Amino acid sequence: MLSLDELLAVMDRAAANLERLQAVWERAGPMLPIGPSGGSTPEYEDLTRTWGDLLRGLPKIDDWTITERLPDMHAIGMAYLEYAEFGEPPFGLMDASDAPGKALAEYRHRLNRARRRAVRDRMQELVTKVDTLLPQLLADVPRDSLERLEDARASEVDAAIAEIERLMGATASRRGRWSDLHRHMHFGQGHDWHDIYELDWPTLKPDIEAAMFSEDDPLPVPDIDLGRAASQRPVGGASTKLSWNKLDPDVFERLLHDLLRNLPGYQNVQLLMKANAADRGRDISAERVLHDGAGGVRTERVIVQAKHWLSKSVPPEEITSALTRITLWEPPVVRGFVVATSGHFTPDAVAWVERHNEAGKVPFIDLWPEPRLTTMLSERPWLVAEYGLR
Repeated sequence: MLSLDELLAVMDRAAANLERLQAVWERAGPMLPIGPSGGSTPEYEDLTRTWGDLLRGLPKIDDWTITERLPDMHAIGMAYLEYAEFGEPPFGLMDASDAPGKALAEYRHRLNRARRRAVRDRMQELVTKVDTLLPQLLADVPRDSLERLEDARASEVDAAIAEIERLMGATASRRGRWSDLHRHMHFGQGHDWHDIYELDWPTLKPDIEAAMFSEDDPLPVPDIDLGRAASQRPVGGASTKLSWNKLDPDVFERLLHDLLRNLPGYQNVQLLMKANAADRGRDISAERVLHDGAGGVRTERVIVQAKHWLSKSVPPEEITSALTRITLWEPPVVRGFVVATSGHFTPDAVAWVERHNEAGKVPFIDLWPEPRLTTMLSERPWLVAEYGLR
């Protein structure tokens, strides 16, 4: 089994060979005839041989790779002559002439999809690391500091971002403030690191997320016509129970992440720690957007802790223990704390949370037991299907 670094090296070589094939096609494609002709050229024949040599450098992706050779120039020209004799439009020849370009695009699509699958977990770990270290690094640094930060955590952030860029490859365009980030990291003064935390890093998140997640992998469905099936008036009831036992803690955490991304009023949703790790009581961070009647808008930070407990209910001790550790992750201040479980809370836990909230203490605590999660997911059936809960 290849390590991640070894797999990325193979993918990088495949990408390099793909670019060489693209260059060959960009030279060869314009040479193909667009009307009746005969014969070929030495240059085109050399490009055909080069194409065949380079094809050996494209490993299979999900049991598929490019196998087509470049079109035969003489055969294309003579076929145009036959179409002209019969007075028919040469649509088939146009498709044949475009086939290599389409094959290259298909391979590039599959390669990027495979890379996203390979790097996703590691990139989540690195994003979590940067999210954790930046506020810690700046806790005692004045906003206008001109001193260069000589802190081991700064080096860790630098290394993490460098690895993120390596993992991203060409799977997503760099639309964020990457150049500003590198300039600030080069100078490394206190105010530079504040700019990284406040201005640069947030704009990189969409690029990084695009390199991790994609919606292009379809879920398997039977070969049916949905309209005809619906017109047959199917009988029976609809299942409501969700199969939580199909999820492990890590997948349950990702489900909550995707659920929050699809809930109105939540933004900047981030997975923070691997499940079962020393996560200091938090799994997901988000911003809750609050609107008032006068048109004002503000955001508050919310931490969501995932409890994939199927055999026992969550007691109050779990909640109080988590609260004592939340301050370790500030600033910014945590105003809301959500405990989401695939099971239930004990009556004592519910009573303790009610007393906590009635006393006006911060953070305000929300409990999301299994029935509440089921209700929220019923409004988003695509997530139920995505995670195989039914």
